[in-house]
Amino acid sequence: MSLEVQIEKKLADFTLDISFRAGSGPLSILGPSGAGKTMLLRCIAGLDRPDRGRLTLNDRVFFDSSQDIQIPARQRRVGMLFQNYALFPHRTVRQNIAFGLKKLPRVEQEKRVVALLERTHLGGVENRAPGELSGGEQQRVALARALAIEPEALLLDEPLSALDTHLRSQMESQLQQTFAAYRRPSLLVTHNIEEAYRLGAQMIVLSRGRVAANGAKEEIFRRPPSVEVARLTGCKNISRARATSDRTIEALDWGCTLRVAAEVAAPPAFAGIRAHLIEFSEVVESSFARDENTFSCWLVRSVEGPFSITLYLALQEPRAESASHHVQAEISKEKWQRLRDQPLPWHVRLAPEAVFLMKD
Repeated sequence: MSLEVQIEKKLADFTLDISFRAGSGPLSILGPSGAGKTMLLRCIAGLDRPDRGRLTLNDRVFFDSSQDIQIPARQRRVGMLFQNYALFPHRTVRQNIAFGLKKLPRVEQEKRVVALLERTHLGGVENRAPGELSGGEQQRVALARALAIEPEALLLDEPLSALDTHLRSQMESQLQQTFAAYRRPSLLVTHNIEEAYRLGAQMIVLSRGRVAANGAKEEIFRRPPSVEVARLTGCKNISRARATSDRTIEALDWGCTLRVAAEVAAPPAFAGIRAHLIEFSEVVESSFARDENTFSCWLVRSVEGPFSITLYLALQEPRAESASHHVQAEISKEKWQRLRDQPLPWHVRLAPEAVFLMKD
């Protein structure tokens, strides 16, 4: 099972110019609003036509500009889940799910609908209209309708964005179950970093119509290839950098010299570290303070979230509360309770294996 995409399409502010291959599993496409994510899905589904390129699914050619091939959407056998559900308001849940099955015998239609009602946990609401359902139920109906045609690829456009926190968690669980059973190309478009990470084994980072990163999600987060990708994947700490030896760099914006785990193969332009990977010593007099990449730090300010605390820190010398900070760290509230009453300066460690380098 393979979806291969190589297309160009002129948009208002930029050109969507993208090439990738998706195998038999979920692929997250992460990017900010206006990056071209939805247009990409619409081109694959056949709802919009690219200007140039080629689209194939399991060796079936959907689009090829060089041969003037454009297969209509209804013939592609691609299921698409829209951000706004796009359910038929005058049809029941059962009728919405069965909408694409008109060519099948009635017995087969009923068999598929019943199976999907059970699979998407919609038993008991099959005779209701979409307007009588919660947002999460409507999204599950839309998912069941997309799966009813037994598509060869599944496209999901921001499927969780309209749901509240509780319903989002339920729907995310539903999607995980769906992907586990589906085992065909599935593209999940989202601007939410956590959703992209949890739901896709592979990931594409899209920026202004171009692939900024493509690969295993763990590697993209551990070693983002550029400042742009680092920021799009939520990195809060980025500094200009220059190499001082084959294993050390000077972080110019942080005012410190750091040892790195891998040999500096090419002159870096920037260094980064994820906020949650900054380590704290919870003992005032500790050997931790003598470890490499360990620095005295002073708290500039803190921001409390529902489950964690963000600390804005000045390294190596104190700064006024209104001043800028060097780095920000994220710690649990439990750790904050142990740390907050300790006298300043504290000590933080930017572990060599947690620091990553970028050329641009």
